[in-house]
Amino acid sequence: MASTAYRNGTLQTQKGAVKPITATSSNFKSSSFKSRLNPSQSPGSALRRSSPSSFAAGNDGVPGRVRVAVRLRPRNAEELVADADFADCVELQPELKRLKLRKNNWDSDTYEFDEVLTEFASQKRVYEVVAKPVVESVLDGYNGTVMAYGQTGTGKTFTLGRLGGEDTSCRGIMVRSMEDILADISLETDSVCVSYLQLYMETIQDLLNPVNDNISIVEDPKTGDVSLPGATIVEIRDQQSFVELLRLGEAHRIAANTKLNTESSRSHAILMIHVKRSVVGGDESLSSETNNGSHLVKPSKPLVRRSKLVIVDLAGSERVHKSGSEGHMLEEAKSINLSLSALGKCINALAENSSHVPVRDSKLTRLLKDSFGGTARTSLIVTVGPSPRHRGETSTTILFGQRAMKVENMLKIKEEFDYKSLSRKLEIQLDKLIAENERQQKAFDDEVERINLEAQSRISEVERNFADALEKEKLKCQMEYMESVKKLEEKMVLNQRKQESNGFISDRYNREVPGVSVAEEVAEVRKLLQNEMYMRKAAEEELNKLKSQFGKHIQSGSCEDKETSRLHKMLQDETHQKKKLEEEIVILRSQLMQLTFEAEQVFDFVILFMLA
Repeated sequence: MASTAYRNGTLQTQKGAVKPITATSSNFKSSSFKSRLNPSQSPGSALRRSSPSSFAAGNDGVPGRVRVAVRLRPRNAEELVADADFADCVELQPELKRLKLRKNNWDSDTYEFDEVLTEFASQKRVYEVVAKPVVESVLDGYNGTVMAYGQTGTGKTFTLGRLGGEDTSCRGIMVRSMEDILADISLETDSVCVSYLQLYMETIQDLLNPVNDNISIVEDPKTGDVSLPGATIVEIRDQQSFVELLRLGEAHRIAANTKLNTESSRSHAILMIHVKRSVVGGDESLSSETNNGSHLVKPSKPLVRRSKLVIVDLAGSERVHKSGSEGHMLEEAKSINLSLSALGKCINALAENSSHVPVRDSKLTRLLKDSFGGTARTSLIVTVGPSPRHRGETSTTILFGQRAMKVENMLKIKEEFDYKSLSRKLEIQLDKLIAENERQQKAFDDEVERINLEAQSRISEVERNFADALEKEKLKCQMEYMESVKKLEEKMVLNQRKQESNGFISDRYNREVPGVSVAEEVAEVRKLLQNEMYMRKAAEEELNKLKSQFGKHIQSGSCEDKETSRLHKMLQDETHQKKKLEEEIVILRSQLMQLTFEAEQVFDFVILFMLA
């Protein structure tokens, strides 16, 4: 069933007539938001502990009572006319932080609060007194809650949710809180995400995406933390986008016109700001057992702090006969009063240290489980009006604030080891090392390939030079050898002819000189030369074989420096052997010349002998 409602001067329709908004990829995210996890040290504050440690480790928290401030709304136009002849039912003493509630002209009740704000208090002062300490705690890793309670029309929404578009001095606690959060964090390492909800008729609805009209509450069985996995979570990067989200949420919030307020909220608005900060744990020094003068310093631990700021704009309590609610608005008023009554019962139980706290009587009390009696730092601002006609509602509001001041919370930092950040840092370092190793390996491979190519080029050049020189020397030696053999054969033929013509002289000479035969010595020299030629041919074959092996080795691609050295050594050995062969050839040549000379002397001797 759709009913007509007014909010911010704009006609809205309830539930069935509300047009769903479209979530764009640039503005909206799923409930599991992602943040950047680079370590950065957050600024200190009074609630920061000297050695931060994990919340899961079970460290004792810091006790902190719920702080309550009261704010008086000035008279409106209707009250100026209707109550012109009556004095205000509330008298403030801000210097003493007291409030007097008049019973009649001569009697009044006095109440003390943490702060008393007059009707002239500015929005900035209200924020600094009520919400700024909570915001600073949230930035240090604690959960925080700022809540406004009071009769309808006393200025709760003005105090918390005023956007201040035209007059920036009218900005409420929501806008100012986000300004301080964004000014303190680093968007490179930290993240801020926002959910904006309303509790209407015991149903949690998403003000940023009205399609989510029945969000369930999930409690962690181990820690008892409350979460809303179905709510839309939007990451905030600047103040302007946050203001636009607030404006969008206020447009979808259900409101109505009553006798007490022309724009009365018919639902409890809940703004959740999730802050995720990366911090670095302190270094720990360990003394070395082997060296007393040295210390081993453990590296700092990357930690992540997850905190949550909850700003609750409660719907105003009202009496039906004064508000004139009827029909569906009457049902809305009943639901509002029931949830506020359940909240009051929980606060009474906590204030009296009762063994049973009826948290599950309402979804509102379940959502505020951590705010009252939990681990969050809570500030409550109660708003009252001056009209004596509403003295009963004002008295109820003041008593609610007085009971809330008795509730003690145990503040604890939600801190955990940042495994993702450490893993990401190690992955980055590993990638850098792998890339550097690949670059070095590539440079090494290029250098090896260059050296191999240079060595192959030099070896090929040496082989060509050696082959050319060897071939030239071979041809030269062959020519000299053939020439020498030819000369020897000619001399042998000439000697044989002379011996045939003078056989008797040779026989006589042979008888006189036994064992001396020139022909035999020449034959022996020829045999030696043939042996040398055979050895030379074998050496050339061995050299060709080595060349073929060397070529195969180069083709197989395993040309190593060691193999190259071995081949160079073999080539040097072959060169040395060639030199030895050349020396032997020279020796043989000298022997041949000696034999030839001796043969000529013998021949001359024979001639002389014959002539004699």
